[in-house]
Amino acid sequence: MSRLLSRLLLLSLLAAPPALAEQAPPLPSPVRIATEGGRPPFNYVEDGKPAGFEVALAQALCEQAKLTCTIVLHQWDGIIKGLEAGEYDAIMAAMAITPKRAARIAFTKPYLRVPFSYVARRDSSLSNPSPATLRGLTIGVAAHGPQVAFLEQRVPGATIRTFDTLADATLDLRAGRVDVVLGDKLELTTFLSRPEGEACCRLVGDVPAGEPLLGEGAGIGLRKGDTVLREAFDHALAAVIADGRYDRIRAKYVPFDTK
Repeated sequence: MSRLLSRLLLLSLLAAPPALAEQAPPLPSPVRIATEGGRPPFNYVEDGKPAGFEVALAQALCEQAKLTCTIVLHQWDGIIKGLEAGEYDAIMAAMAITPKRAARIAFTKPYLRVPFSYVARRDSSLSNPSPATLRGLTIGVAAHGPQVAFLEQRVPGATIRTFDTLADATLDLRAGRVDVVLGDKLELTTFLSRPEGEACCRLVGDVPAGEPLLGEGAGIGLRKGDTVLREAFDHALAAVIADGRYDRIRAKYVPFDTK
């Protein structure tokens, strides 16, 4: 090849437009959001329609992101499989972010964190639970949850007694067979709102926010490739938290902070 021809070929390559970047798929319209409808106050069915905190929050997020959305019901079993199959585009069903789930689907930043709280009998002197103040006490906890590992690693001076359910643990608290119970704050506040709970027991404190052993919280589940939709929801969530809409919605359904 002549020197002139080589130079012309080089100039043509330099002048050629760059290859078009692969474009992200367009956002679906409407965005179909699945919820279970079986975990009040987060999601439930009212007059045959999805309702609850997550439904109201989903509507606010879609409004903020200027998305047309529809809420559909799907039973918990197979809800991730339905997302992967394209039956809907997102999941808002109080789904905790776990490594196992994150291996299959993507998650937004957490939009729901239910604190873990300690409850003791009314005659207990316990306040501000900490590894020091819990030392030597017997703590009741549900066996199938992250709280057991938390207590084993963070509160080594306590005796841990596990139960099939948190309700079973509160029965032993009422009977004086354990000194304190650690569990989901929503379930414990429901227990304390009943006559038997109000008569016997009181909330004595929460586990500090951000404890990694207790999980990240719940996020919106999405397919792995839907990065544009994930970013749209993340930006919308930040906006509704910043302007107070999140707390106004939450206060209608849950009596404590869930951010």
